[in-house]
Amino acid sequence: MNRTRLLTTMSVFVAIGILGSQFIWFPAGVAKAYPVQHAVNVIAAIMLGPGPAVIIAFMIGLLRNMLGLGTLLAFPGGMFGAFLAAWLYRMTAKNYMAALGESFGTGIVVSLFAVPFARILLGDSAGAFFFIPPFLVSSISGALIS
Repeated sequence: MNRTRLLTTMSVFVAIGILGSQFIWFPAGVAKAYPVQHAVNVIAAIMLGPGPAVIIAFMIGLLRNMLGLGTLLAFPGGMFGAFLAAWLYRMTAKNYMAALGESFGTGIVVSLFAVPFARILLGDSAGAFFFIPPFLVSSISGALIS
């Protein structure tokens, strides 16, 4: 894929992630859950690989925060989920492994990371079990959409 096509494809994924966050989201405690973000992560991971998928997730998180549509938890959730989805897909070449990587990366690993992150940056001291259910619901629903 040439560089212009790659950047254009990445831009389209960012646009889908931002527009999708306007229509499909639900509150999840101190975070907001965006299943479209997870769907974009899985599709980008399969089509483009880990580097572009992580950049797309970062850009979506950055723009959502700049527009007041998301929280700081969008950064670790989107980026780690996208990386793990792309890495597992690259290792196995199976689409369901990318969806599993996104769900596990965001739903479990980032949920555990979100506890100190939320305490320090958001001023909320919610426990891990507070983050795991909504993050899992969001990431699994997004992975199924993809």
